[in-house]
Amino acid sequence: MNFFFEIVWICWLLSEILLNRILLAKNNSGKNPDKYSLAIIWITICISIFLGVYFSMKVQLKIINSDYLRISGTLIILLGMLIRFVAIRTLGKFFTVNLNVRSDHKVIQHGFYKYLRHPAYTGSLLSFLGFGLSFNNWLSLLIVFVPVFLSMAYRISIEEKLLLETFGKEYENYCIKTKRLLPFIF
Repeated sequence: MNFFFEIVWICWLLSEILLNRILLAKNNSGKNPDKYSLAIIWITICISIFLGVYFSMKVQLKIINSDYLRISGTLIILLGMLIRFVAIRTLGKFFTVNLNVRSDHKVIQHGFYKYLRHPAYTGSLLSFLGFGLSFNNWLSLLIVFVPVFLSMAYRISIEEKLLLETFGKEYENYCIKTKRLLPFIF
């Protein structure tokens, strides 16, 4: 089971690195209120993963006495990856890892975007939750998930300001009909 977890984790990490390299917007519209949130997210991810792994080996704060969380966590990573990739595919050419609004940009409101404004972040956060759970350690779970959630929440606030500024009432109405990250909740 450890081998499967390690393969899933490596594939997840490599997919995020590739997304970051391939889907970086090259034509910036000039509207970019964001200079550092992507760097903040990556720094947070690196530190959180390192500390989560470190504390899982040094501090014993088990959530449950079972290997169930390793398996469940790995499956949650895969579910998060699937949601993220479907969301990215749904956005198509409008998805970039850095904030950018294209001249032909439009508000996508189908697929996961019918219910959530940021399903790609939801998928990513699910993967981090699964990664944290897979250690079966309360401290590792908190260290992996909370800082990454906070860095992404910061990024989402910047992104939503940009989208409101660009699309105005259309995006405002879309916000009324949808939740940020969790269907029917938040």
